Amino acid sequence: MNMTSKTENRALCAAETESDPRWAAVAARDAAADGTFFYSVKTTGVYCRPSCGARTARPENVAFHATAADAERAGFRPCKRCKPDGDSLDARRAAVVAELCRFIETSDDIPTLDSLAARAGMSTFHLHRIFKSVTGVTPKAYATAHRAARVRNELTHGSSVTNAIYDAGFNANSRFYEQADGMLGMTPKDFRAGGANTDIRFAIGQCSLGAILVAQSGRGVCAILMGDDAGQLARDLQDRFPRANLIGGDREFEKLVATVVGFVEAPKIGLDLPLDVRGTAFQQRVWQALRNIPVGETASYSDIAARIGSPKSVRAVAQACAANALAVAIPCHRVVRSDGGLSGYRWGVERKRELLEREAEAAE
Repeated sequence: MNMTSKTENRALCAAETESDPRWAAVAARDAAADGTFFYSVKTTGVYCRPSCGARTARPENVAFHATAADAERAGFRPCKRCKPDGDSLDARRAAVVAELCRFIETSDDIPTLDSLAARAGMSTFHLHRIFKSVTGVTPKAYATAHRAARVRNELTHGSSVTNAIYDAGFNANSRFYEQADGMLGMTPKDFRAGGANTDIRFAIGQCSLGAILVAQSGRGVCAILMGDDAGQLARDLQDRFPRANLIGGDREFEKLVATVVGFVEAPKIGLDLPLDVRGTAFQQRVWQALRNIPVGETASYSDIAARIGSPKSVRAVAQACAANALAVAIPCHRVVRSDGGLSGYRWGVERKRELLEREAEAAE
C-alpha cells in the first residue's frame, strides 16, 4: 500500500470513528457511558472505559467493544489506569463513601474532614467533592443530619433528653441546644412528649381539587395537605404531631386557608407564606430548589439534582419530593420525569396534572 493509500485509509478510519456516537462519549470522558461499551487503542494494545483519563487516542486507532470480554478476545489488555475489568469508578467511589458513612454513623464525635480524607486515601478537596456527588451533602452535613435523626429516634423511643443528647454523640448539652430548634422545630422535652406544649392551629377548607388542610406552628405554616376526606386530613395532622395542642382555626386563621385555596384556583396570584420547614439538610436543599421553579415551568428530578450540585442523587431527590408535607407552598408537583411524563404525587397524579395545567394557563 503506497503512502497516499495509507493516508486515505487512516482518514476513512478516523471518519468512521468520529461518526460513531460513542466517540463523543470517549472524547468527553463521559462517566455516564461507563459500562455501556469499551474502546480499544491498537497502537497501545489496551482497552479502556469511556471515562478513562488517559490522553485521548487518535480516532483512526480506536475500535469499540460491547463488553470487556469482547475487547480481550480481540487481543487487548485492560488499561491499568481506568481498570475496565473491575468495578467502575463510580462503583468504587460509592463503596468508599458508603464505608465513610458507616464510620461517621458509629463515631462518638463528628470526624474531621482531614481524618476522613486520610481514611479514604484522598485529598480533602477530592474527598469533599466525591462525598457530595454521591450523597448530595457534605460530610459535615451528613454527620449533622445523622445526629439529628439519632436524637429524634432516641426521644421518640422514650430516652430522657440528657441520654438522647449523649447517645446521639453530643458531648455537651450546650452544643446540642444551639442546634435543637433547627433539628426538632421545638424543645427536646416537647418533642419527646410528641409535640406536647406546641400549639398548632389548623383549618380545613374546600377547593376544586378536594379538601385542603392548612396548619401553622409558631414558626410558620408546617403542613398543607390535600385529599378527598377532610377527616382523614385531620387524622394525618394528628399523626404528624401526636401530642401537640391542635387548635381549630378562628375566622382570622381561615383567611390563611383562603389564601392557599386562592392560589390553587388561580396560581397567577402567587403564594408567599412563612414556612416551618422540617427535614434533613438534603431535603431542605431539594425543597428550596423546588421553590425556585417559576409558576408555569417544570423541572425533572435530574434537573433538580444538578441544581443542588448532586447530579447523581436523582433517586434521593424523588424521595425528598415524596416527603414534602407542604403541598403547593413547596411545589413538588412541578417536578416531572425526564421525558416530561407525570410520576407519582403524594396527593394524587390527577391533582398534579390539574395544578400544572392551571399554572401553564396562568403563565401565558
